[in-house]
Amino acid sequence: MAQDPTGAQTGTIKDLGTDTLAATKDSALNKVISTVNTIGNADGHNKIATNIMWTLIAGFLVMFMQAGFALVETGFTQKKNVAHTMGMNFLVYGLGMFGFWVCGFAFMFGGGLNAATLGGAPGVIPHEYAVHMFGHDFNIIGTVGFFLNSKVYDVGVFTLFLFQMVFMDTTATIPTGSMAERWSFKSFIIFGLFISMFVYPLYGNWVWGGGWLATLGTQFHLGHGHVDFAGSSVVHMVGGVAALAGAIVIGPRIGKYGKDGTVNTIPGHNIPMAILGTFILAFGWFGFNPGSTLAGQDYRIAVVAVNTMMAGTAGTLAALLYMYAKRQKPDPGMLCNGLLAGLVAITAPCAFVNSIGSVIIGGVAGILVIVVYNFVDRKLKIDDPVGAFAVHGANGAWGVLSLGLFADGSYGDGWNGVSGTVKGLFYGDASQFVAQLIGTVTCAAFVFPVMYFFFKLSNKITPIRVRAEDEIAGLDIPEMGVHGYVD
Repeated sequence: MAQDPTGAQTGTIKDLGTDTLAATKDSALNKVISTVNTIGNADGHNKIATNIMWTLIAGFLVMFMQAGFALVETGFTQKKNVAHTMGMNFLVYGLGMFGFWVCGFAFMFGGGLNAATLGGAPGVIPHEYAVHMFGHDFNIIGTVGFFLNSKVYDVGVFTLFLFQMVFMDTTATIPTGSMAERWSFKSFIIFGLFISMFVYPLYGNWVWGGGWLATLGTQFHLGHGHVDFAGSSVVHMVGGVAALAGAIVIGPRIGKYGKDGTVNTIPGHNIPMAILGTFILAFGWFGFNPGSTLAGQDYRIAVVAVNTMMAGTAGTLAALLYMYAKRQKPDPGMLCNGLLAGLVAITAPCAFVNSIGSVIIGGVAGILVIVVYNFVDRKLKIDDPVGAFAVHGANGAWGVLSLGLFADGSYGDGWNGVSGTVKGLFYGDASQFVAQLIGTVTCAAFVFPVMYFFFKLSNKITPIRVRAEDEIAGLDIPEMGVHGYVD
């Protein structure tokens, strides 16, 4: 069967869980059967149309999160670098999309294009490269769909591409915060292509593309394999760990740390901008998490949406209470990071936990983000202007681990090919926590060294860091050629 670029053949009576009724020798009965088949095919077509429409709208919301990231990162940095910080957040969208179109999508989903609940992919034959070890096949990377070529010219595949592309772009933009105010724009361009074409797709394949982490359940009886509903590990932890590697390689901003070990605060220039960006991100998260059902007729969307809200709220309030307990003022920047940390943490377990679980997960995240930020900034002396690792890296890890603890068994029957619902340690399945732990450790062990050596190598191609005099004066004119603010 050929691909279906018009959608005319996508969605049939089989998508309702039944087959077309066979004709009989009775002409009168055949008319009834024909009518039933016609209605069934129309209903199946409408079901898939609903799924595609919902997934695309959710993707549009996630795309809008790029504006949120730009405002947050720019607000939390100095006004002399506004054009530079905004420029990175703008261009990473185009760089990431191009790289993902060239090969990232193929590497990530080329082995499992028919897995989406988007009417299948007629005529598309996915293929996954696997390594056979210890009597098992370890799926490593997809090999179908480069340049979205004619062999994958299908409405279901294109829908999946758009939705997954904006997820990838979230990962790619996270390091622009940790390396802000001293990152060479040319070096950043190389990074944008590398992470979208190779790093994000490879780990994403292991979790979402039918790769080896997803099959830990079917092959090794570890729960349902590594489960990540909307990307705590695939999106946020990958981006956060890459951000940490980049911040280490590029070094701190001039004046951040004194020779005597003092830590100097370099305040952001526009807190209202950062808060507005945070609200935009929180709004876009309703595409991020509920959209990951890929099915507009999945009523679990309501649970996912409420859990997302509650975890973000809990993160904000927990951060506030923690600062008061430490006799500190309620820093708006930390409140914003508390909200974002709660949203990052709930992204993996949002479909599998109840509201009490979501509040606990978000509350822990709101405290964890402050503790990790202070540890990285004051103890390790790693300069991360917006707390990218604390928000996305540390809480991405907490999010996937929390799923292994709090999944209550009310959702996920058949997830990753394993019968039964997803249950965490507190609900009787310790093996699910083990699968989550393996996926978390794998993410850190893969992403950090790859990105660390990438930044070291790319520094040989073009300097990763701007000149000291440009950093002191501001990067807008030396790097971008225009001022962010004319005054």
